[in-house]
Amino acid sequence: MKIVILDALTYGDTSLAGFNSLGEVSVYQTTTPEETAERVCDAEVIVTNKVLINDAVMENAPALKLICVAATGTNNIDHDAATRRGIIVKNVAGYSTDAVVQHTFSMLFYLMGHSRYYDEYVKSGSWQSEAVFAHIGPSFNELRGKTWGIIGLGEIGRNVANIARSFGANVCYYSTSGKNENSDFEKTTLSRLIENSDVISIHAPLNKSTENLISHSELLQMKDGAVLLNLGRGGIVDEDALSVIIDVKPIYVGLDVLSREPMKTPHPLLSVKHPERLYITPHIAWTSREARERLIAATIENIKTFVRV
Repeated sequence: MKIVILDALTYGDTSLAGFNSLGEVSVYQTTTPEETAERVCDAEVIVTNKVLINDAVMENAPALKLICVAATGTNNIDHDAATRRGIIVKNVAGYSTDAVVQHTFSMLFYLMGHSRYYDEYVKSGSWQSEAVFAHIGPSFNELRGKTWGIIGLGEIGRNVANIARSFGANVCYYSTSGKNENSDFEKTTLSRLIENSDVISIHAPLNKSTENLISHSELLQMKDGAVLLNLGRGGIVDEDALSVIIDVKPIYVGLDVLSREPMKTPHPLLSVKHPERLYITPHIAWTSREARERLIAATIENIKTFVRV
């Protein structure tokens, strides 16, 4: 079996050796749209994370039987074309839940505890001149008794909700599809969630109903001092609106995802006047070592299952 892995750089230092027992493996660290068709022309199995596999690519790969998306989302695959050609598409779900939940709280505590300020204060040498043992700069609050609003109560959102509750937070949620029901937590409207929450975390997919879901009016609705975290998809938070509002309203925002990745310069969020209110990580919430190992193991298992069937 000929297996082509198109964007191995995505998996970092995770070993791909397990694929070798399945057949002849070609590994490319990155693949441009112009390179894709040529690289998969004789492939029976394609492994991709973000490389686009469209109808033209499939047409150029007559032996292709299986497309393995080493991710949860499969929007980079032309599913209609795959169905017409009898090509199976398999993805991997749930591999990064623990990692994303963990990063959610990491981002929250960094912002809520003003960690950047206190770290820089000590390293600058300022603490050495204090008259007392503790320097009390920007105040931080406890989670107990605060309201945590979750946008998108899927598996990740539910895990965040349970941990937030263990800290003593009151949890409510907004279902972006309108279909999600969970009697363990209070369901509310988006407007009410934004107005009442001290912490808002987003764990929803990007689609027509969530694109720019959080824009000028929603950001202005937030409580002063509230924290907004986006660990769903870029494009749910309007970045142009955020770049304006974050400088005129004291809110704190953590983003692990942006509408375009990697981030390109110039970018409005790189020139805000209050960078201490903004924390951006380069789409790493899913990338714990364990999550990447689970992802590769599950992708290999998808190929083995396909071969058995």
